[in-house]
Amino acid sequence: MTEETTAARRAQPQSMVPFFTIWSAQAFSLLGSHLVQFALVWWLTMTTGSATVLAFATLVALLPQIFLSPFAGALVDRWNRRLVLIVADAGIALATVVLAVLYASGVVQVWHVYALMLIRAAGGAFHWPTMQASTTMMVPERHLSRIAGLNQTLFGIANIAAPPLGALLLAVLPMQGILAIDVGTAIVAIAPLLFIAIPQPERKAEGQPSVLADIKEGLRLVWGWPGLMIIMGVATLLNLLAAPALTLVPIMVTEHFGGGAVQFASMESAWGIGMVLGGLALGVWGGFKRRIVTAMVALALQGIGLSIIAVTPPAAFLLAVAAIFFTGLMNPIINGSLHATVQATVPPEMQGRVFTLLLSGASAMMPLGLLIAGPVADTLGVQFWFLVSGLVTIATGVAGFFIPAVMELEERAPGRVATATDE
Repeated sequence: MTEETTAARRAQPQSMVPFFTIWSAQAFSLLGSHLVQFALVWWLTMTTGSATVLAFATLVALLPQIFLSPFAGALVDRWNRRLVLIVADAGIALATVVLAVLYASGVVQVWHVYALMLIRAAGGAFHWPTMQASTTMMVPERHLSRIAGLNQTLFGIANIAAPPLGALLLAVLPMQGILAIDVGTAIVAIAPLLFIAIPQPERKAEGQPSVLADIKEGLRLVWGWPGLMIIMGVATLLNLLAAPALTLVPIMVTEHFGGGAVQFASMESAWGIGMVLGGLALGVWGGFKRRIVTAMVALALQGIGLSIIAVTPPAAFLLAVAAIFFTGLMNPIINGSLHATVQATVPPEMQGRVFTLLLSGASAMMPLGLLIAGPVADTLGVQFWFLVSGLVTIATGVAGFFIPAVMELEERAPGRVATATDE
């Protein structure tokens, strides 16, 4: 870790009350977002019954991550991070209000849903790296792995609560009512940001480089870190295969298992329960001494879970539920370990760029995967795609142990200097 980075962290307030105040409010907004996501995906499923439509909906949501994220990261490192969070939450809420009006007027079309997903993703391209980079400035380094696990737990709780709640609300409320809930939770998220300051990292005093220069600086840091480049390649490969598989779960539920909204909610909730327990496990346990070992073991195990889902017969729906639970259990352990590594080793003033470059790189091949997965699933079945995804995931997890640059990811970080807080 550079001396500048260490000094920046040493100046942080040790109290995490401000962080958890913001974090708690954001948790409500996350639940609202998952609730709306479930409702819209199920609406698309029931309206069209097409795997291609679902794949394209996910593709639309990915475009900002690929093309906007590198610029968003550079801007996040320049701008006031509290203001970025406020504008992102408010912009998404405004777009949601517009879609609610369209539903209430009875004129909504599939492309309107696509448009909202695009806007929400654009806001998320700024929101996610801002929260990740802000966490580094508001949380002591020794707690970063635990907070990463807690974040993953939060996503899991949202996945647990949103599907059954969404299924219930779809039966008693019109779609515009569900969208209104999301707007309300966004207001809750914005409220504490109006009163709590988020520390800003110090930038170099000599002039203000262009946004493109900032992006290049982030690229140079990532390019000079071979282990991280390999991890990005692995993430790209897995997003080509595994992410589209999970997107097509609604089609598997309806066509392979002959289920409906309740069965879909069961699969989603099982994934969420797994994420909660996996995040809690990482938060309490902290993983192996080498974070990357934790990530690679969990990756191989996640591949086993995907493979089991692929070979589950229609009459054994509960086995698929158990397998997707196991897959979800591994997910926060993988992501939390890698996120904590970046937070602990990358200078705070560059984390917006690095996180968005990682997000953009990991998402780059996912649109291609979705474009291929939809037609392939319609032709060969979703199970085929799950099987290929599972086998490749197992192979990549095992292969990581034989690559020194991956196994020494943290030690070989550019500018890394061992500190007393190192694990």
